[in-house]
Amino acid sequence: MANQAKPMTIDASTISQYLRENPDFLIDNPELLEVLSFPNRWKNGEGGNVVDLQTSMLGRMRDESATLKDATNLLISTTRSNMMIQTRTHAAIIAILGAESLKKLLHVVLYDLPLLLDIDATSICMEKEKNISSSVDESDIRWLSLGSINKILGGPDKFTKLVEQRDHEDNIFGGASGIVNSAALCRFRSNYGIPDGLLALGSRNRGAFHNGQGTDLLIFLTRVLELSLYRWSRK
Repeated sequence: MANQAKPMTIDASTISQYLRENPDFLIDNPELLEVLSFPNRWKNGEGGNVVDLQTSMLGRMRDESATLKDATNLLISTTRSNMMIQTRTHAAIIAILGAESLKKLLHVVLYDLPLLLDIDATSICMEKEKNISSSVDESDIRWLSLGSINKILGGPDKFTKLVEQRDHEDNIFGGASGIVNSAALCRFRSNYGIPDGLLALGSRNRGAFHNGQGTDLLIFLTRVLELSLYRWSRK
C-alpha cells in the first residue's frame, strides 16, 4: 500500500506567526469576528497584559463610523450651500432681466443684488472712453482709467478674480470700499459695444470669496448683466 501523506499540523505558534506577518487578515476577513471568542478585559479580575481585542475592534468601528458621519455631514452642508447660492443667483438674474430701463438696471445691481446675494456691496466699473454713449454715462457707474481692468484682474486673459482678503488700495466699491474685506470680480466683454469693465461683489467677511470656489455662476450672472447693459445703452 502506498504511503499516505500525513496531514499538515498547524499549531498556535504557526497561526500566531502568520497573523504577525499579515496584520490586515481580520480586516480582509471581517466575517471571522462573528465566530471568534475574545479575551476578557482583565485577567482574573486584576490587570495584566491581556489585549482587549473586542474593545479595540469596537473602538476602530466607532472611529470609522464617526469619520463617515463627518464626511456625510460635510457633503450635506456643501450641497445645501451650493443650492442656496444657485437659488440666490437665479433670483438676482431674474431681477436684472426685469429691469425696465438703464437707470432701473443700475438700481437693481447696486441696491437689490446685495440683498438677493447676501453680500454687503456691489459695483459696476467701466473704463472711461472718449466716444462713450451718453446713455451709459451714468453717475452710478464707477469710471476707471484705460487699462485699469487688466491691472485689477491680473492681465487681459483673466476674466474672474476671487479676493480672499482685500488690501483696500483700489477704489472699486467707492464709499463702501472700507467695509469690503473680500471680493469677487468678473470682466465684461467689450465686444458687446460697452466699455471694458467688471462686476464687483463684496463682503465684509474675510474669506467669503476664495480661490477654492467655483466661478460658473459668477460668470453667468455677469454675462446676463453685460447683455442687459448693452440692450439699454442702445436706447
